[in-house]
Amino acid sequence: MNFADTLKENDIFERIGRSAKQLQVPAYVVGGYVRDLILERPSKDIDVVCVGSGIALAEEVAGSLGDHVQVNSFKNFGTAMIKVGEWEVEFVGARKESYRRDSRKPIVEDGTLEDDQNRRDFTINAMAIDLSEENFGKVVDPFGGIDDLKSKTIRTPLDPDITFSDDPLRMMRAIRFASQLDFDIEPDTYDAINRNKERIGIVSKERIMDELNKIILSKKPSYGFLLLEQSGLLEYIFPEMVRLKGVDVKNGKKHKDNFYHTLKVLDNTAERSDDLWLRWAAILHDIAKPATKRFNNKVGWTFHGHEEKGARMVPGIFRRLKLPMNEKMKFVQKLVRLHLRPIALVKREITDSAIRRLLFEAGDDIEALMILCRADITSKDHKRVARYLHNFDIVEEKMAIVEEKDKLRNFQPVITGEIIMKTFDLKPSREVGDIKVRIREAILDGKIRNEYEEAHAYMVEIAKEMGIEGNK
Repeated sequence: MNFADTLKENDIFERIGRSAKQLQVPAYVVGGYVRDLILERPSKDIDVVCVGSGIALAEEVAGSLGDHVQVNSFKNFGTAMIKVGEWEVEFVGARKESYRRDSRKPIVEDGTLEDDQNRRDFTINAMAIDLSEENFGKVVDPFGGIDDLKSKTIRTPLDPDITFSDDPLRMMRAIRFASQLDFDIEPDTYDAINRNKERIGIVSKERIMDELNKIILSKKPSYGFLLLEQSGLLEYIFPEMVRLKGVDVKNGKKHKDNFYHTLKVLDNTAERSDDLWLRWAAILHDIAKPATKRFNNKVGWTFHGHEEKGARMVPGIFRRLKLPMNEKMKFVQKLVRLHLRPIALVKREITDSAIRRLLFEAGDDIEALMILCRADITSKDHKRVARYLHNFDIVEEKMAIVEEKDKLRNFQPVITGEIIMKTFDLKPSREVGDIKVRIREAILDGKIRNEYEEAHAYMVEIAKEMGIEGNK
Protein backbone atom coordinates (compact mmCIF):
# COMPACT_ATOMS: atom_id res chain seq x y z
CA MET A 1 0.00 0.00 0.00
CA ASN A 2 1.36 3.42 -0.96
CA PHE A 3 0.00 6.88 -0.11
CA ALA A 4 2.48 8.99 -2.08
CA ASP A 5 -0.23 10.79 -4.07
CA THR A 6 -2.25 11.60 -0.95
CA LEU A 7 0.78 12.87 0.99
CA LYS A 8 1.83 15.09 -1.90
CA GLU A 9 -1.41 17.03 -1.47
CA ASN A 10 0.15 18.53 1.67
CA ASP A 11 3.61 20.07 1.21
CA ILE A 12 4.61 19.35 4.83
CA PHE A 13 5.33 15.64 4.17
CA GLU A 14 7.79 16.16 1.33
CA ARG A 15 9.34 18.99 3.32
CA ILE A 16 9.91 16.65 6.29
CA GLY A 17 11.41 14.08 3.89
CA ARG A 18 13.85 16.65 2.45
CA SER A 19 14.82 17.86 5.92
CA ALA A 20 15.41 14.26 7.08
CA LYS A 21 17.62 13.64 4.03
CA GLN A 22 19.58 16.80 4.85
CA LEU A 23 20.23 15.40 8.36
CA GLN A 24 20.79 11.88 7.00
CA VAL A 25 18.14 10.33 9.26
CA PRO A 26 15.25 8.09 8.13
CA ALA A 27 11.84 9.64 8.95
CA TYR A 28 8.32 8.17 9.03
CA VAL A 29 4.77 9.28 9.72
CA VAL A 30 3.44 6.95 12.43
CA GLY A 31 0.50 6.09 14.63
CA GLY A 32 -2.94 7.65 14.55
CA TYR A 33 -2.44 9.70 11.39
CA VAL A 34 -1.64 6.55 9.40
CA ARG A 35 -4.59 4.69 10.92
CA ASP A 36 -7.01 7.52 10.17
CA LEU A 37 -5.63 7.95 6.64
CA ILE A 38 -6.45 4.31 5.85
CA LEU A 39 -9.86 4.63 7.53
CA GLU A 40 -10.47 7.87 5.62
CA ARG A 41 -11.11 9.71 8.89
CA PRO A 42 -10.12 13.40 9.25
CA SER A 43 -6.98 14.11 11.28
CA LYS A 44 -4.96 17.26 11.90
CA ASP A 45 -2.29 15.73 14.17
CA ILE A 46 0.81 14.28 12.50
CA ASP A 47 3.33 12.20 14.48
CA VAL A 48 6.76 11.81 12.93
CA VAL A 49 9.43 9.35 14.08
CA CYS A 50 13.02 9.60 12.92
CA VAL A 51 15.94 7.32 13.62
CA GLY A 52 17.89 10.15 15.22
CA SER A 53 17.05 13.38 17.03
CA GLY A 54 13.41 14.38 16.75
CA ILE A 55 14.21 17.86 18.06
CA ALA A 56 16.91 18.41 15.42
CA LEU A 57 14.51 17.30 12.67
CA ALA A 58 11.79 19.65 13.95
CA GLU A 59 14.24 22.55 13.93
CA GLU A 60 15.35 21.70 10.39
CA VAL A 61 11.74 21.55 9.13
CA ALA A 62 10.82 24.79 10.94
CA GLY A 63 13.86 26.52 9.44
CA SER A 64 12.76 25.53 5.95
CA LEU A 65 9.35 27.09 6.60
CA GLY A 66 10.68 30.50 7.74
CA ASP A 67 11.18 32.47 10.92
CA HIS A 68 7.42 32.60 11.66
CA VAL A 69 7.34 28.90 12.60
CA GLN A 70 8.28 28.27 16.23
CA VAL A 71 9.59 24.99 17.63
CA ASN A 72 8.28 23.90 21.02
CA SER A 73 10.79 21.35 22.27
CA PHE A 74 10.64 19.12 25.33
CA LYS A 75 14.21 17.97 25.87
CA ASN A 76 13.39 15.71 28.81
CA PHE A 77 11.20 13.64 26.48
CA GLY A 78 13.19 14.15 23.28
CA THR A 79 10.13 15.53 21.49
CA ALA A 80 9.32 18.73 19.61
CA MET A 81 6.21 20.20 18.03
CA ILE A 82 5.56 22.74 15.29
CA LYS A 83 2.26 24.17 14.08
CA VAL A 84 1.85 24.60 10.32
CA GLY A 85 -1.50 26.21 9.53
CA GLU A 86 -4.16 23.97 11.06
CA TRP A 87 -1.73 21.04 11.36
CA GLU A 88 0.18 20.09 14.50
CA VAL A 89 3.30 18.06 13.77
CA GLU A 90 5.11 16.27 16.60
CA PHE A 91 8.62 14.88 16.16
CA VAL A 92 10.36 12.23 18.25
CA GLY A 93 13.37 9.98 17.88
CA ALA A 94 12.72 6.24 17.52
CA ARG A 95 12.73 4.61 20.96
CA LYS A 96 12.70 1.31 22.71
CA GLU A 97 11.20 1.00 26.17
CA SER A 98 11.38 -1.17 29.26
CA TYR A 99 9.17 -0.96 32.35
CA ARG A 100 9.37 -1.41 36.11
CA ARG A 101 6.58 -3.35 37.83
CA ASP A 102 5.43 -0.40 39.99
CA SER A 103 5.26 2.27 37.29
CA ARG A 104 3.84 2.84 33.82
CA LYS A 105 6.67 5.31 33.09
CA PRO A 106 9.12 3.52 30.80
CA ILE A 107 12.90 3.51 30.78
CA VAL A 108 13.57 4.92 27.31
CA GLU A 109 16.56 4.32 25.05
CA ASP A 110 17.31 5.28 21.46
CA GLY A 111 16.10 2.62 19.05
CA THR A 112 15.27 1.66 15.49
CA LEU A 113 11.97 1.98 13.64
CA GLU A 114 11.34 -1.68 14.51
CA ASP A 115 11.91 -0.92 18.21
CA ASP A 116 9.50 2.00 17.96
CA GLN A 117 6.78 -0.07 16.29
CA ASN A 118 7.25 -2.86 18.84
CA ARG A 119 6.41 -0.47 21.69
CA ARG A 120 3.12 0.69 20.12
CA ASP A 121 -0.12 -0.22 21.88
CA PHE A 122 -2.10 -1.80 19.02
CA THR A 123 -1.40 -3.08 15.52
CA ILE A 124 -3.64 -0.40 14.02
CA ASN A 125 -1.41 2.24 15.65
CA ALA A 126 1.89 0.53 14.81
CA MET A 127 1.97 1.32 11.10
CA ALA A 128 4.37 3.84 9.57
CA ILE A 129 4.66 5.65 6.23
CA ASP A 130 8.15 6.15 4.80
CA LEU A 131 9.03 9.76 3.91
CA SER A 132 12.33 9.00 2.17
CA GLU A 133 12.64 10.04 -1.48
CA GLU A 134 13.06 6.48 -2.75
CA ASN A 135 10.14 4.96 -0.74
CA PHE A 136 7.93 8.01 -0.28
CA GLY A 137 4.41 7.03 0.78
CA LYS A 138 5.15 3.31 1.35
CA VAL A 139 3.40 1.77 4.37
CA VAL A 140 5.55 -0.21 6.81
CA ASP A 141 3.16 -2.64 8.52
CA PRO A 142 5.04 -5.41 10.40
CA PHE A 143 2.07 -6.57 12.53
CA GLY A 144 -0.79 -6.70 10.03
CA GLY A 145 -2.44 -3.43 11.09
CA ILE A 146 -4.03 -2.99 7.67
CA ASP A 147 -5.69 -6.41 7.90
CA ASP A 148 -6.89 -5.58 11.44
CA LEU A 149 -8.42 -2.34 10.17
CA LYS A 150 -10.23 -4.29 7.47
CA SER A 151 -11.51 -6.85 9.97
CA LYS A 152 -12.27 -4.11 12.55
CA THR A 153 -10.07 -5.70 15.21
CA ILE A 154 -8.13 -4.28 18.17
CA ARG A 155 -5.03 -6.39 18.84
CA THR A 156 -1.67 -5.78 20.52
CA PRO A 157 1.49 -6.15 18.41
CA LEU A 158 3.26 -8.23 21.06
CA ASP A 159 2.14 -10.39 24.01
CA PRO A 160 -0.94 -8.58 25.40
CA ASP A 161 -0.12 -9.55 29.00
CA ILE A 162 3.23 -7.77 28.72
CA THR A 163 1.67 -4.85 26.84
CA PHE A 164 -1.01 -4.27 29.48
CA SER A 165 1.13 -5.03 32.51
CA ASP A 166 3.80 -2.60 31.29
CA ASP A 167 1.31 0.22 30.66
CA PRO A 168 -2.13 -0.57 32.11
CA LEU A 169 -3.67 2.56 30.58
CA ARG A 170 -3.55 0.64 27.30
CA MET A 171 -6.44 -1.49 28.60
CA MET A 172 -8.60 1.63 28.73
CA ARG A 173 -7.31 2.67 25.31
CA ALA A 174 -8.22 -0.71 23.82
CA ILE A 175 -11.80 -0.28 24.97
CA ARG A 176 -11.83 3.37 23.95
CA PHE A 177 -10.73 2.54 20.38
CA ALA A 178 -13.24 -0.30 20.20
CA SER A 179 -16.00 2.08 21.28
CA GLN A 180 -14.96 4.97 19.02
CA LEU A 181 -14.34 2.84 15.93
CA ASP A 182 -17.00 0.17 16.59
CA PHE A 183 -14.28 -2.52 16.47
CA ASP A 184 -14.01 -5.86 18.27
CA ILE A 185 -11.18 -6.59 20.67
CA GLU A 186 -9.34 -9.75 19.61
CA PRO A 187 -10.14 -12.55 22.16
CA ASP A 188 -6.60 -13.08 23.53
CA THR A 189 -6.18 -9.32 23.87
CA TYR A 190 -9.51 -8.99 25.68
CA ASP A 191 -8.77 -11.91 28.01
CA ALA A 192 -5.48 -10.21 28.92
CA ILE A 193 -7.42 -7.13 30.06
CA ASN A 194 -9.30 -9.31 32.52
CA ARG A 195 -6.07 -10.93 33.73
CA ASN A 196 -4.36 -7.57 34.27
CA LYS A 197 -7.30 -5.44 35.41
CA GLU A 198 -5.91 -4.79 38.89
CA ARG A 199 -2.85 -3.15 37.29
CA ILE A 200 -5.06 -0.14 36.48
CA GLY A 201 -4.43 0.89 40.08
CA ILE A 202 -1.01 2.34 39.18
CA VAL A 203 -2.55 4.73 36.62
CA SER A 204 -3.59 8.23 37.69
CA LYS A 205 -7.30 8.99 37.90
CA GLU A 206 -6.81 11.88 35.49
CA ARG A 207 -5.46 9.62 32.72
CA ILE A 208 -8.21 7.05 33.32
CA MET A 209 -10.91 9.73 33.15
CA ASP A 210 -9.45 11.13 29.95
CA GLU A 211 -10.00 7.73 28.32
CA LEU A 212 -13.40 7.19 29.99
CA ASN A 213 -14.64 10.58 28.77
CA LYS A 214 -13.63 9.62 25.22
CA ILE A 215 -15.66 6.43 25.60
CA ILE A 216 -18.62 8.46 26.88
CA LEU A 217 -18.32 10.78 23.85
CA SER A 218 -18.33 7.91 21.35
CA LYS A 219 -21.35 7.40 19.10
CA LYS A 220 -22.71 4.48 21.14
CA PRO A 221 -21.05 4.70 24.58
CA SER A 222 -22.90 1.70 26.01
CA TYR A 223 -20.61 -0.58 23.98
CA GLY A 224 -17.55 0.75 25.78
CA PHE A 225 -19.21 0.42 29.18
CA LEU A 226 -20.22 -3.17 28.47
CA LEU A 227 -16.60 -3.98 27.62
CA LEU A 228 -15.43 -2.24 30.79
CA GLU A 229 -17.92 -4.15 32.94
CA GLN A 230 -17.38 -7.56 31.36
CA SER A 231 -13.60 -7.24 31.53
CA GLY A 232 -13.75 -6.33 35.23
CA LEU A 233 -12.18 -2.89 34.76
CA LEU A 234 -15.34 -0.98 35.66
CA GLU A 235 -15.31 -2.37 39.21
CA TYR A 236 -11.87 -0.84 39.70
CA ILE A 237 -12.55 2.57 38.20
CA PHE A 238 -16.26 3.19 38.84
CA PRO A 239 -17.73 0.68 41.35
CA GLU A 240 -20.89 2.73 41.95
CA MET A 241 -21.99 1.99 38.42
CA VAL A 242 -21.38 -1.75 38.78
CA ARG A 243 -23.68 -1.78 41.82
CA LEU A 244 -26.58 -0.81 39.55
CA LYS A 245 -26.40 -4.23 37.95
CA GLY A 246 -28.73 -7.05 38.86
CA VAL A 247 -32.41 -7.80 39.40
CA ASP A 248 -33.98 -8.79 42.71
CA VAL A 249 -37.20 -10.85 42.80
CA LYS A 250 -39.49 -11.03 45.82
CA ASN A 251 -43.02 -12.39 46.01
CA GLY A 252 -42.95 -12.70 42.23
CA LYS A 253 -42.16 -9.00 41.81
CA LYS A 254 -38.95 -7.73 40.26
CA HIS A 255 -37.42 -4.43 39.21
CA LYS A 256 -35.56 -3.61 36.01
CA ASP A 257 -31.79 -3.96 35.80
CA ASN A 258 -30.70 -0.39 36.44
CA PHE A 259 -27.24 -0.92 34.90
CA TYR A 260 -28.66 -1.79 31.48
CA HIS A 261 -31.36 0.86 31.86
CA THR A 262 -28.63 3.45 32.51
CA LEU A 263 -26.74 2.36 29.41
CA LYS A 264 -29.91 2.72 27.35
CA VAL A 265 -30.50 6.21 28.76
CA LEU A 266 -26.88 7.09 27.96
CA ASP A 267 -27.24 5.92 24.35
CA ASN A 268 -30.54 7.78 24.01
CA THR A 269 -28.88 10.93 25.32
CA ALA A 270 -25.94 10.45 22.95
CA GLU A 271 -28.36 10.36 20.02
CA ARG A 272 -29.67 13.78 21.06
CA SER A 273 -26.60 15.62 22.35
CA ASP A 274 -22.78 15.65 22.17
CA ASP A 275 -22.53 17.39 25.55
CA LEU A 276 -20.16 15.37 27.76
CA TRP A 277 -21.70 16.58 31.02
CA LEU A 278 -25.27 15.89 29.89
CA ARG A 279 -24.06 12.36 29.15
CA TRP A 280 -22.57 12.20 32.66
CA ALA A 281 -25.97 13.22 34.02
CA ALA A 282 -27.45 10.26 32.13
CA ILE A 283 -24.85 7.96 33.71
CA LEU A 284 -25.55 9.23 37.22
CA HIS A 285 -29.29 9.89 37.10
CA ASP A 286 -30.14 6.61 38.89
CA ILE A 287 -26.84 6.12 40.72
CA ALA A 288 -28.54 6.11 44.15
CA LYS A 289 -31.09 3.41 43.33
CA PRO A 290 -29.10 0.63 45.06
CA ALA A 291 -28.96 2.72 48.24
CA THR A 292 -32.68 3.58 48.19
CA LYS A 293 -34.09 0.23 47.07
CA ARG A 294 -36.92 -1.03 49.30
CA PHE A 295 -39.63 -3.70 48.95
CA ASN A 296 -43.27 -2.92 49.66
CA ASN A 297 -45.77 -5.78 49.66
CA LYS A 298 -48.41 -3.66 47.92
CA VAL A 299 -46.39 -1.90 45.22
CA GLY A 300 -43.25 -4.00 44.96
CA TRP A 301 -39.79 -2.47 44.65
CA THR A 302 -39.39 1.26 45.26
CA PHE A 303 -36.51 3.73 45.02
CA HIS A 304 -38.04 6.70 46.81
CA GLY A 305 -35.76 9.73 47.03
CA HIS A 306 -33.09 8.29 44.73
CA GLU A 307 -32.96 11.57 42.80
CA GLU A 308 -32.15 13.62 45.91
CA LYS A 309 -29.67 11.10 47.31
CA GLY A 310 -28.10 10.75 43.87
CA ALA A 311 -27.62 14.53 43.68
CA ARG A 312 -25.86 14.41 47.06
CA MET A 313 -23.58 11.63 45.77
CA VAL A 314 -22.48 13.56 42.67
CA PRO A 315 -19.82 15.79 44.33
CA GLY A 316 -18.17 12.81 46.03
CA ILE A 317 -18.06 10.80 42.79
CA PHE A 318 -16.65 13.76 40.84
CA ARG A 319 -14.03 14.39 43.53
CA ARG A 320 -12.90 10.75 43.65
CA LEU A 321 -12.76 10.44 39.88
CA LYS A 322 -10.86 13.75 39.58
CA LEU A 323 -13.60 15.26 37.46
CA PRO A 324 -13.99 19.06 37.60
CA MET A 325 -15.47 20.39 40.85
CA ASN A 326 -16.98 23.46 39.18
CA GLU A 327 -20.10 24.45 37.25
CA LYS A 328 -19.87 21.16 35.28
CA MET A 329 -20.38 19.18 38.47
CA LYS A 330 -23.19 21.50 39.57
CA PHE A 331 -24.90 21.06 36.19
CA VAL A 332 -24.81 17.25 36.54
CA GLN A 333 -25.97 17.48 40.14
CA LYS A 334 -28.91 19.70 39.16
CA LEU A 335 -30.05 17.35 36.40
CA VAL A 336 -29.79 14.30 38.66
CA ARG A 337 -31.90 16.09 41.28
CA LEU A 338 -34.55 17.25 38.81
CA HIS A 339 -34.73 14.33 36.39
CA LEU A 340 -38.06 13.01 37.77
CA ARG A 341 -39.81 16.38 37.84
CA PRO A 342 -40.97 16.58 34.20
CA ILE A 343 -42.04 12.92 34.34
CA ALA A 344 -44.16 13.72 37.41
CA LEU A 345 -45.79 16.57 35.46
CA VAL A 346 -46.64 14.16 32.66
CA LYS A 347 -48.49 11.87 35.06
CA ARG A 348 -50.91 14.51 36.33
CA GLU A 349 -52.69 17.66 35.25
CA ILE A 350 -50.11 20.32 34.53
CA THR A 351 -50.55 23.47 36.59
CA ASP A 352 -48.92 26.82 35.88
CA SER A 353 -47.47 26.73 39.38
CA ALA A 354 -45.67 23.42 38.77
CA ILE A 355 -44.33 24.72 35.46
CA ARG A 356 -43.12 27.94 37.12
CA ARG A 357 -41.23 25.98 39.77
CA LEU A 358 -39.59 23.74 37.21
CA LEU A 359 -38.50 26.72 35.10
CA PHE A 360 -37.20 28.49 38.20
CA GLU A 361 -35.21 25.52 39.46
CA ALA A 362 -33.84 24.37 36.09
CA GLY A 363 -33.04 27.83 34.75
CA ASP A 364 -30.98 27.80 31.56
CA ASP A 365 -30.55 24.02 31.88
CA ILE A 366 -34.21 23.27 31.17
CA GLU A 367 -33.51 22.12 27.58
CA ALA A 368 -30.80 19.73 28.80
CA LEU A 369 -33.16 18.42 31.48
CA MET A 370 -35.85 17.71 28.90
CA ILE A 371 -33.35 15.84 26.71
CA LEU A 372 -32.43 13.67 29.72
CA CYS A 373 -36.08 13.06 30.59
CA ARG A 374 -36.92 11.98 27.06
CA ALA A 375 -33.87 9.69 27.08
CA ASP A 376 -35.07 8.17 30.37
CA ILE A 377 -38.14 6.63 28.70
CA THR A 378 -36.77 3.17 27.88
CA SER A 379 -39.87 0.95 28.02
CA LYS A 380 -40.14 -1.84 25.44
CA ASP A 381 -43.82 -0.91 25.12
CA HIS A 382 -43.63 1.38 22.07
CA LYS A 383 -47.13 2.76 22.64
CA ARG A 384 -46.21 3.71 26.20
CA VAL A 385 -43.03 5.42 25.01
CA ALA A 386 -44.96 7.34 22.34
CA ARG A 387 -47.53 8.42 24.93
CA TYR A 388 -44.86 9.73 27.32
CA LEU A 389 -43.00 11.56 24.58
CA HIS A 390 -46.25 13.16 23.39
CA ASN A 391 -46.95 14.28 26.95
CA PHE A 392 -43.46 15.80 27.13
CA ASP A 393 -44.38 17.79 24.02
CA ILE A 394 -47.36 19.16 25.93
CA VAL A 395 -45.15 20.03 28.94
CA GLU A 396 -42.71 21.88 26.69
CA GLU A 397 -45.53 23.80 24.98
CA LYS A 398 -46.84 24.79 28.40
CA MET A 399 -43.36 25.85 29.51
CA ALA A 400 -42.99 28.08 26.47
CA ILE A 401 -46.30 29.81 27.27
CA VAL A 402 -45.50 30.32 30.97
CA GLU A 403 -41.94 31.44 30.20
CA GLU A 404 -43.17 34.01 27.69
CA LYS A 405 -45.76 35.33 30.16
CA ASP A 406 -43.80 35.27 33.43
CA LYS A 407 -40.10 35.35 32.36
CA LEU A 408 -39.30 32.92 35.17
CA ARG A 409 -36.12 31.30 33.89
CA ASN A 410 -33.36 32.28 36.35
CA PHE A 411 -35.67 34.94 37.72
CA GLN A 412 -34.83 36.90 40.86
CA PRO A 413 -37.65 38.38 42.95
CA VAL A 414 -37.74 42.18 42.65
CA ILE A 415 -37.80 42.41 46.45
CA THR A 416 -34.28 41.75 47.70
CA GLY A 417 -32.97 41.16 51.19
CA GLU A 418 -31.56 44.68 51.20
CA ILE A 419 -34.98 46.18 50.46
CA ILE A 420 -36.55 44.13 53.28
CA MET A 421 -33.88 45.16 55.80
CA LYS A 422 -34.11 48.84 54.84
CA THR A 423 -37.91 48.90 54.88
CA PHE A 424 -38.18 47.33 58.35
CA ASP A 425 -34.86 48.43 59.84
CA LEU A 426 -33.74 44.83 60.23
CA LYS A 427 -30.31 43.27 60.37
CA PRO A 428 -29.58 40.00 58.47
CA SER A 429 -31.81 37.49 60.25
CA ARG A 430 -34.16 34.56 59.93
CA GLU A 431 -37.10 36.96 59.59
CA VAL A 432 -35.55 38.51 56.47
CA GLY A 433 -35.06 35.05 54.97
CA ASP A 434 -38.63 34.03 55.79
CA ILE A 435 -40.05 37.12 54.07
CA LYS A 436 -37.91 36.52 50.97
CA VAL A 437 -39.05 32.89 50.74
CA ARG A 438 -42.74 33.78 51.10
CA ILE A 439 -42.49 36.42 48.37
CA ARG A 440 -40.74 33.97 46.07
CA GLU A 441 -43.33 31.26 46.75
CA ALA A 442 -46.17 33.70 46.10
CA ILE A 443 -44.66 34.60 42.73
CA LEU A 444 -44.17 30.94 41.80
CA ASP A 445 -47.73 30.10 42.88
CA GLY A 446 -49.06 32.93 40.72
CA LYS A 447 -50.54 34.87 43.69
CA ILE A 448 -48.59 37.99 42.75
CA ARG A 449 -46.58 39.13 39.76
CA ASN A 450 -42.87 39.75 39.98
CA GLU A 451 -43.38 43.51 39.82
CA TYR A 452 -42.17 45.98 42.42
CA GLU A 453 -45.42 47.59 43.59
CA GLU A 454 -47.34 44.31 43.85
CA ALA A 455 -44.46 42.49 45.56
CA HIS A 456 -43.77 45.42 47.91
CA ALA A 457 -47.40 45.49 49.04
CA TYR A 458 -47.28 41.74 49.64
CA MET A 459 -44.06 42.18 51.66
CA VAL A 460 -45.74 44.72 53.92
CA GLU A 461 -48.69 42.37 54.40
CA ILE A 462 -46.39 39.49 55.38
CA ALA A 463 -44.42 41.67 57.79
CA LYS A 464 -47.65 42.80 59.46
CA GLU A 465 -48.62 39.15 60.01
CA MET A 466 -45.22 38.59 61.60
CA GLY A 467 -45.58 41.64 63.88
CA ILE A 468 -42.86 43.59 62.08
CA GLU A 469 -43.49 47.28 61.46
CA GLY A 470 -41.85 49.40 58.78
CA ASN A 471 -39.75 52.53 59.23
CA LYS A 472 -41.71 55.61 60.09
